[in-house]
Amino acid sequence: MDDLSPSDLKTILHSKRANMYYLEHCRVMQKDGRVLYLAEAKRENLYFNIPIANTTVLLLGTGTSITQAAMRMLSQAGVLVGFCGGGGTPLHMATEVEWFTPQSEYRPTEYLQGWLSFWFDDQKRLDAARTFQLARLSYLKQVWQASRELKLEGFDVAELAGALDTFVARTDKASKPADLLLTEAQLTKALYKHAANRTQKNGFKRQHEADDLANRFLNHGNYLAYGLAASCLWVLGIPHGFAVMHGKTRRGALVFDAADLIKDAIVLPWAFICAKENATEQEFRQQVLQAFIEHKAMDFMFNTIKAIALQDDADDEMTEPQR
Repeated sequence: MDDLSPSDLKTILHSKRANMYYLEHCRVMQKDGRVLYLAEAKRENLYFNIPIANTTVLLLGTGTSITQAAMRMLSQAGVLVGFCGGGGTPLHMATEVEWFTPQSEYRPTEYLQGWLSFWFDDQKRLDAARTFQLARLSYLKQVWQASRELKLEGFDVAELAGALDTFVARTDKASKPADLLLTEAQLTKALYKHAANRTQKNGFKRQHEADDLANRFLNHGNYLAYGLAASCLWVLGIPHGFAVMHGKTRRGALVFDAADLIKDAIVLPWAFICAKENATEQEFRQQVLQAFIEHKAMDFMFNTIKAIALQDDADDEMTEPQR
């Protein structure tokens, strides 16, 4: 491993990488040319390998530490590293995950340039936000219709047809981001109600600081989605501040925009299902990460954001006269 160049550690595209790790109560280090995490047992120390070339995000929770040598190798492999609270979510809900992004290389510029080409135009930014929302709905339909497990749990897109049609109509008519946020809130409320009914969680209320399993799993799963979103935006070189929906006053708002593409489709139903089954946080996390892989969440996120970033180029190609 010591003889490998940084490019050798990036042969697997980020959109195709299989692993996302959350670690707690351990020490991350470099040993024998590999990145390992050390968990102390009563009689011996246990070392576990982290396949950094096939990893997108490393979340470090409570009781963790990391060495400089390990950070260097993670940087070479292009792994995004974040510090967070217990269970993958902040200890205090006002606290943000702090992301450490590799700084040892140039980032691509075409997607940033494409993003900025429309971002300062209010109407084009609204159009991009609308595209995000419609893509989010398309992905939800795709996942729920393809997932046999969700169908067995009663998650049926057909039963939400009215709410989904209303969402599309209001999204098309939205004249400002606030309209989209209101429409999004109404759709999310309908999805929560559908999920609560299917999992016998009648009377459920979404509260970020509530201690019931469904709310805790929603918080946890959302932060996993934020990790994928932050990694995707970093790879494409688009700063997190150039949001299209969540407002210009929130530093990482574009992360929230991107994470919304996959949260309703995967995190929301599995949070309720795992809460009904009284699953542990680890079991819930494994289920969500497996669903991310099975339904190619990272691929979908990359393709959607790249398409929005390069939309003006595509329009120019269509309108350019033939020679």
